[in-house]
Parts: sequence; C-alpha cells; structure tokens
Amino acid sequence: MDQVLIVAAEASSVTYAQRVLEMWKSQGRKIHAFGVGSQDMENIGFERLGKSEEMAVVGAAEIIAQYSHLKGVFDSLVAEAEKRRPKVAIVMDYPEFNLMLAKKLHALGIPVVYYISPQVWAWRKGRVKTIKKYCKKVFVLFPFEVPFYEEHGVPCEFVGHPLLDELDERLIDDPEYLKTHRNQCGIRDDEIVLGLMPGSRRLELRQHFQIQLDTARILSKKYPNLKIVILTAPTFSKEQMQDYLEDFRLPYILLKDEPFRMIHLVDMMLVASGTATLQVGLLKKPMVIMYRMKWLTGVFAKLIVRGTKYFGLVNLILNKEAVPERFQREVNPENLARLLDRYISEPEYKKQVVHDLAQLRQYLGDKGATQRVVAALDEYFT
Repeated sequence: MDQVLIVAAEASSVTYAQRVLEMWKSQGRKIHAFGVGSQDMENIGFERLGKSEEMAVVGAAEIIAQYSHLKGVFDSLVAEAEKRRPKVAIVMDYPEFNLMLAKKLHALGIPVVYYISPQVWAWRKGRVKTIKKYCKKVFVLFPFEVPFYEEHGVPCEFVGHPLLDELDERLIDDPEYLKTHRNQCGIRDDEIVLGLMPGSRRLELRQHFQIQLDTARILSKKYPNLKIVILTAPTFSKEQMQDYLEDFRLPYILLKDEPFRMIHLVDMMLVASGTATLQVGLLKKPMVIMYRMKWLTGVFAKLIVRGTKYFGLVNLILNKEAVPERFQREVNPENLARLLDRYISEPEYKKQVVHDLAQLRQYLGDKGATQRVVAALDEYFT
C-alpha cells in the first residue's frame, strides 16, 4: 500500500485534504495517508500523528506556549517519513511549520507538493525561494499566482479553488430559498441578520468574539429588529462558543453547520480575516473584515506586510478595498458598528459592495479542483 504524508493543520485546509482522501477512496486506490488532520479525516481512515484542532496557533506568544507540542508533532512526522518513505508529502498552508518540514523531507529524498500555498505573492515574498528549493511543485488556487511562481522558476499548476466544489448554487441569488431557509431557522422576514465569525483559532476567539458581541449590542440599539447569527468554526464546539455568551442578552442563534449554509442566512457579516472572507464573498454577502492580535505580534505583523495594501483575502484578490477592513487599534465596537451600519442605512453602498464581490468568482477557476489535484498527484505513484 502506498504511503502519503499530509499536513492539514488549519481549519481552511482540512476540508480540502479530506476531499482528496475521499476521492482516492472512491477510486479504490490503495493509499494510506498519515500526518496532521482533523477528526473527520481520521473517520475515513487517515492516521493522525497531529490533530489540526490542537495546532491552529497564531502569534508569537501562542507559538511559544505550544512549542513543545508542535515540535513533538514535527519530530514525529520526520521520523515516520524516514521510516515509511511516503511516495509524496502534501503540505497545506501553515508555512512556518511546513517549510521547515519540507526542508527535512527534501533531505530524505521525499518529494513535497505544496497545495494551498502561502500567499507569498502578497507578503513575505522571500519565502518563494524556500518553496523553490524544497518543493517539487505548487498547486495554485488563483490564476494570477501562475506568473508569479513562473517568474521565480517554481514549477506550478493551476488547479482552481476547492471552495467552489463546496458551494451549493442554490445559496446564491435565490430569494425564495433564502426565505425558506431563514424561516426554518426561526428568522422572521422583517429581521436584519448580522452574522459573527470570530475565527477558527483559540486565540482568535479570545481576541475577537467579545468585540463582535459588543458591536452587535451597539447596532441593536439602533435596529431593534436585528437578529444575531453566530457561526461556529469547524475547530470549535457550540459548547465552547456558549462560554462567551453567558452575559449576552440579545436574541441570537448559535449555529454549527456547513460554512456556506450558515453564511447563507445573513444579510451582512463581521468576520475575522482568513479564508472565511472568501466564503462570505462568494455568497456576495457584504462584510467588515477585522483582525486583532496581541500588541507585540501586531508590531511584527505590520513589518511583515509592509508595502501590502490589504490583508483581507477578498480585497487582495480584487486588488481594492471592496469591503472595509480594520486592524489592531481600529478594531473597536464603535468603529465596526459604524461600518456595518452603512450596509443598512445606505442601500446604494451595499449594492456596490455586492457588485464588487460578484467579481470574485472569475478569479477562482472552475469547479473540480480536487479532481485536478488527484490527477496531478498520479505521477508520484508510478
């Protein structure tokens, strides 16, 4: 049986890794995959040496706190790779960890493929040299990434964005289906629905969720018919989210479902920066993007992204501030409530944002990304 090493440590990567495993299984392939992944991946036969829900860390303080655990997983992956000699290693996002791992695997003669590559075209472009040195190929999600990697001599293949394979077309531009879905969830036709997405990492939850709840409080004073929908990330349980809601007295719905189905319910979204912004954008939901880090981490982050106009993924892709984004000190309830209020009080502004978000789709290729990835990986099994 062929061995494959997969590292999917981020909530935004585990679904795409799972789809690859499912496709191999549907094809009857004799492949055993091991590495870092989710419980859902384990349920279909993946061997977990590291749990994605324990490895989604952000910021220097959290990395230091988790260092011994992360190093233990890292060392275990290297040791098992040396023993099992996998046909290929597929690393996904999580660049600091994965680029160090790629160096070790390269030294062992194990080919490394980067799927869901870091956004080196946007910031810390120097990492492309490391990718070129230690990775056989990069599978890119956006067509504009191809010339960037080609310019730097990195073998790459455009596969399109796997998010499109998760998207139910009924969730776009179908008012009757939206009305039915909302009614099923107890949302009245006259309610304005604000969605809150604080993030998929523990530190993000601590840094963002209370600010988002306070923002909702401010808006609800002006709009008594505001309904709050809280979207639970795949890495958390509803019980973990409930811990933050003991003193929250506004009407809200706490959901844990497929991300697109949850996003479908809202009129507008307050969302932590990350892949979630692309999910919100694909459904053409107006949003405000926010991100808040601990002070020192934020200082380093500003140095890293110096020269980059935007940090929100939808704005990076569209190369304009299609939706407002706020960082660090600008992330406060008053600011965020004012920005969200524009979507309610200025219909023409909201219409323009929806129009801009509708352009996202053209940058993501066609459906079938997982199928193209699996086909491209076949060369490593011959």
